[in-house]
Amino acid sequence: MLYENYQSPWLADDELRILKDAAGRFFGDQFVPLRERWIEQGEVDRDAWYKAGEAGLLCAEMPAEYGGGGGDYRHETVIMEEQVAASLGCWGNQVHSTIVAPYILHYGNEEQKQRWLPKMASGEMVGAIAMTEPHTGSDLQGVRTTAKREGDTYVVSGAKTYITNGQHADLVVVVAKTDPSLGAKGISLIVVEADTPGFQRGRNLKKMGMHAADTSELFFDECRVPVTNLLGDEEGRGFGQLMQQLPQERLNIAQAGVVATERAIEVTLDFVKERKAFGQRVLDFQNTKFKLAECKTEALIARTFVDQCVLKLVAGELDATTASMAKYWCTQKQCEIIDECVQLHGGAGYMDEYEISRLYTDSRVQKIYGGTNEIMKELISRSL
Repeated sequence: MLYENYQSPWLADDELRILKDAAGRFFGDQFVPLRERWIEQGEVDRDAWYKAGEAGLLCAEMPAEYGGGGGDYRHETVIMEEQVAASLGCWGNQVHSTIVAPYILHYGNEEQKQRWLPKMASGEMVGAIAMTEPHTGSDLQGVRTTAKREGDTYVVSGAKTYITNGQHADLVVVVAKTDPSLGAKGISLIVVEADTPGFQRGRNLKKMGMHAADTSELFFDECRVPVTNLLGDEEGRGFGQLMQQLPQERLNIAQAGVVATERAIEVTLDFVKERKAFGQRVLDFQNTKFKLAECKTEALIARTFVDQCVLKLVAGELDATTASMAKYWCTQKQCEIIDECVQLHGGAGYMDEYEISRLYTDSRVQKIYGGTNEIMKELISRSL
């Protein structure tokens, strides 16, 4: 245990601790033995989603009436933290359960909830959200994908890229312009199911890290989608819907960063306790002790920050500025601390057979997705 006298305050309930133990056992028994093969093939097995659904690890915060676990964000957090601690951050459940499902729950009508959420909770359907385009990243107002209404259908045309779960997705929440002349006020969220004519999956993109994550190009070639697939009661609500949900997404990224940081420190401690140089353990050198003291201190500061953010989110009090702070600071520290941990491994830290190497390459994207850290600073500065 990295922290001797600290426990996350949101983890006080017996129910959450039981879920934590169950999730940890599930990942250790069912996913970890397959991790190397998933890395080689560039995606997790499709039946991994069914297994997770059977174990009750999908859509944990969705109401039971829609097939979910009936919990709240803390339940999702428990599952995510056990997943990342097992070096399984590549599995796209964070997008599926904590981003896509909440969009449907909060903005979908009753028919949409009944149609999609139970299948997402069982693993029958995998969810993705398509924001980024070849020419547009953090600037969501610049999306070029359009959804033109023709009678009872929208004709969706455009291209998306860097889409998590893209190869497996059965439904995609697409950020599109229903009225390009209105800028941000012309953006809507429309659900496109994978069997829609004109929908095509592009390449499963090769990446620096997260090698078992299917990150894809998606193409929409005049996809005719029923107008009933619009999320919200009218067009033009999409930008506001995105802004309302981004704090949870950014907190989730921050938390994943903290867990990965803690894991990096743990594996580094194990390494320096065993590795010897100049007749003594690497841990016994003053530089090693001082570096790890700094790492542990900063990791605990990050942990206490995100824990307070979790409590605020569950209480409905987490504001966008604080979520941006958490995402920026925790992911920045994640990259800095893991870099120090690689250094303490020496040449071994550069080898893929050591977990720290993958923690390093997987960490780099954390400062980019969910809005780059530069965007986070811009958002924070508006509160000054």
